[in-house]
Amino acid sequence: MKRRALLFSGAAAPVVLSLGACSTQDIKSYASEQPSLDLREYFNGTIDAWGIFTDRSGQVVKRFIVVMDCRWEGDAGVLDEAFTYSDGTTQRRIWRLRHLGNGRYEGEADDVVGRASGQTVGNAFNWTYTMRLPVDGSVYDVDFDDWMYLMDERVMLNKAVMSKFGVRLGEVTLSFTRRTS
Repeated sequence: MKRRALLFSGAAAPVVLSLGACSTQDIKSYASEQPSLDLREYFNGTIDAWGIFTDRSGQVVKRFIVVMDCRWEGDAGVLDEAFTYSDGTTQRRIWRLRHLGNGRYEGEADDVVGRASGQTVGNAFNWTYTMRLPVDGSVYDVDFDDWMYLMDERVMLNKAVMSKFGVRLGEVTLSFTRRTS
């Protein structure tokens, strides 16, 4: 149980994103959904998020909050995420994103293997990546298939499935809220 809890505690950062595992959804099915999502508009300014990690059975393993400082200069963005977990631990992740055109994005962070890639269509964003997670003195590469859904100009919901070798390990669920000025 300790090993599983540690795996999920390290995964908390997947705030902004997921991949590796094959997705069963088709991003194109969201083409007519509104409001239309542009990551450069939504992830610009301060965003608060609340989330949970659940294991395969749906048991909540850890809760967390995130404060994100997001900014874009043209097609280059930075998402600076500060996590506080229910056990009092903290973590920081800085995503460096690039808009590639036609709703396509790529990103990098220090604990992401290679590049994350994703696409927006309608109100949805599907983001896939492999994250390097430390667990009990070892490091594991865990795949994320991360889906975000813009609800309105302030609220976005996020659900990421974590897997290893195609085996589902659990999920990360978040609710983002943009601060108003």
